[in-house]
Amino acid sequence: MTLRDEILEQPAAAERQLASSRPAIDALVARLRAEPIDHVVIAARGTSDHAAIYAQYLLGTVHRLPVALATPSILSLYGVVPRFARALVVGISQSGASPDVVGVVDAGRRQHVPTLAITNDPDSPLATAAEYVIALAAGPERAVAATKTYTTSLLAIARLSAELLDEADSRAALAAIPDALALALTVEPEVEQIAGELAGADRCLVLGRGYEYATAREWALKLKELARVFADPYSAADFQHGPVALVGTGVPVLAVVPEGVASAGMVELLTRLRDRGADLLVLSDSAAIRAVGTRSIALPPDIPEWLRPIVSIVPGQLYAYHLTRARGLDPEAPRNLSKVTLTS
Repeated sequence: MTLRDEILEQPAAAERQLASSRPAIDALVARLRAEPIDHVVIAARGTSDHAAIYAQYLLGTVHRLPVALATPSILSLYGVVPRFARALVVGISQSGASPDVVGVVDAGRRQHVPTLAITNDPDSPLATAAEYVIALAAGPERAVAATKTYTTSLLAIARLSAELLDEADSRAALAAIPDALALALTVEPEVEQIAGELAGADRCLVLGRGYEYATAREWALKLKELARVFADPYSAADFQHGPVALVGTGVPVLAVVPEGVASAGMVELLTRLRDRGADLLVLSDSAAIRAVGTRSIALPPDIPEWLRPIVSIVPGQLYAYHLTRARGLDPEAPRNLSKVTLTS
């Protein structure tokens, strides 16, 4: 199965994720209701770290839970075990094999706080270390660049949030995600054309804000891994505190700007950048917002903001794939990378 096959498989992978791990989610939700937590700590690396950023926004916005990204090196390099009192400790890893991520979850388990593994391998060391396991059920992901394990990781986090809410509307919105992913894939011809037009640029800036900051980070990572583009991701707010100076000729700006609370500020920023001559590629579900860009790609409409990052990354994945090919590189063999990276 090729990278493109795995990108196209995401609607089916989402269906499998939605059908999996219900007993584990129910048991964890029951534990969290019986023993309320004050915060969440998530250990992850690479693509999984961007799923953790999504969790920061979702659990923070919907459940008012502060979410900290663990610093595994504190434990693995310095031998200091953090205190996890009244926390949910989560490890996110497609392979479940990285020792530093496993070590954080194991430390939480030994302190008797609830621990959760989100992984594509339910028999992995991470799954063994955690008390509760949500299997991604993405199926084998053989391509080096993670795609379907990223979207299923977001979906797993969204399911936990929905069950904590215990609302029928949230469950119905989740059930619609596979169809939304299928619709997002239909823009591939336009994406391929745009990738060809921008193939000569070896640098770019990638912007998002709020929930879509995770999308910007993940999109930039795919461009680095596959197309060997120096893609620098920013929250649109942070971008204005210095990095805006990087905008110039030959540095396209890629922006994820769906309708939502962050869109007005994003449009204002992008309009200023356009007026300064920036080459803008805008992903949005709004025709008016897309019109701000030099080029644009449509996102599926009517997806709740809290679920949209599961879908909005898909055109970004397709863009990274086609840009890689347009630059004469092999998306199946990213330079210097292997499927499983073990850090300790």
